[in-house]
Amino acid sequence: AADARAGLMRDVDHARIARAWQGVRTGRHSLATFTGAVLKDGAGACPHPSGARDLPVRQARHDLLTGQVRLGTTADDPRNPYAYRGAGLALGTDLLGTSLLVVGPAGSGKTGGVVRPVAESLCLQALAGRTAVVVVGAAGAGLGPSDAYDVVIRIGSPDSVYDLDLYGGTTDPDEAAAVLAEALVGDLADPHPGSDTRRSTTVLAQLLGPFRAVHGRFPSVPELRGLLDGAPAPLATLRQGLQEAGQESLLRELDARERQMGHPGDVGGVLADRVALLDRPAFAGFFDTSGESRPFTLKALDHPVRVRVDLPERGHADASRMLARLVLAQFAASVTVREDRSLFACLVLDDATGVITPESVRGIQRLRSANAGVLLTLRTLDDVPRPLRGPLLGATGCRMALSGVTPWDGQDFAEVWGKEWTEARDVTDRQIIAESPAGKAVHAVRRAITGKAPTARAVTVRQVERERWSASELAHAVPAGHAVLSLTTVKGEHAPPLLVDLRE
Repeated sequence: AADARAGLMRDVDHARIARAWQGVRTGRHSLATFTGAVLKDGAGACPHPSGARDLPVRQARHDLLTGQVRLGTTADDPRNPYAYRGAGLALGTDLLGTSLLVVGPAGSGKTGGVVRPVAESLCLQALAGRTAVVVVGAAGAGLGPSDAYDVVIRIGSPDSVYDLDLYGGTTDPDEAAAVLAEALVGDLADPHPGSDTRRSTTVLAQLLGPFRAVHGRFPSVPELRGLLDGAPAPLATLRQGLQEAGQESLLRELDARERQMGHPGDVGGVLADRVALLDRPAFAGFFDTSGESRPFTLKALDHPVRVRVDLPERGHADASRMLARLVLAQFAASVTVREDRSLFACLVLDDATGVITPESVRGIQRLRSANAGVLLTLRTLDDVPRPLRGPLLGATGCRMALSGVTPWDGQDFAEVWGKEWTEARDVTDRQIIAESPAGKAVHAVRRAITGKAPTARAVTVRQVERERWSASELAHAVPAGHAVLSLTTVKGEHAPPLLVDLRE
């Protein structure tokens, strides 16, 4: 209270201490420890592991009491329900928990108007001990200064202090094989919701298991490439090590892999080609498995950590998409097995082109119950295979279409937003026919005075079902700097699609 009166207490301090007090009430922390920390440090009690009490710079308007960041104002437009017109619009973790999909062309404001404010809000809440956030984007995409993050992984840059664990920090060969197969060839799987990468997972598990049993670690990128290519020397070394250790079951796995190498249609060659994209001089210092370094793993999302991953899009576009799939697969696998789910975990993916696969859609559907969510941006839904567009829009509870989307993208949004009953008024004018001589005389006088035939107006009011937003309206009636956004909370409360001005 003394620090607050002296102006030394920030909104982050209040939110952080309130979070610590919540831990005391739930039994995770002792009351004596909390009381001692507050009496000793005041507003600086219970600090974030980084010691930071605020971000270096804020660009958006935040309310840490409710955990929200303001994005804009709902427009005073007839297409918006009357109760929502002119209201401020903000996003919080209760909305991001159902995941958010943002679609808009380049320059429409996806990064500056949505991704940057949300990432900034999540970083502030991480300092308050509420969230763990991973932000993935191209190098130089404007996702916030490096000082705003605890871990910055610049893949392909020799200046990078941190490395990324290719296997997600797991020691289980089957789990590592499943995540790695999704990253390598997830986009080559049959783009239907029921398909998977099971064959590729089996091939990788047949090699990762024996290699770990012999060497006590998983293979590096060059070693994995050699094994998938079927190089005789690495396979012979593996066989000799397994025979000396008496690993009969793993020998059978290795025998099966060698038999499959000669068969047509073996996926080992495709996997080797994809691994070759990472076996480049630019990535020589990354994905270390020797144990000399400790690469960052997404298993650390049990703590309020702030992570930014810079992808090397220039000259390595295919490798960047593969690494984005790897981070998404590791995120979905890690957050669903956390012991403490009171910490909200969020993955912000600035460009999800080539990332949406059948397995990733299933992973997004499981995040809501794990107190986690993702924010995905796309330039167009054409970057998603046609069979996956409906499941993707169904898996995300919050959907945003920015100004400039194409009519065929608008059609997908129009279908998922559905229709509503509205009142239609039909007004018709019919000519009155006079039958009596007196009536004809009166009509002749009226026609001479007004110049029009006598008519009677009929009004018909009926209930009709119409699209909330049509494809044509989404493509041509959304002004620049605006977006149409529908929201759903983790509790199931939802708002209809609203026209929002992102510039206010």
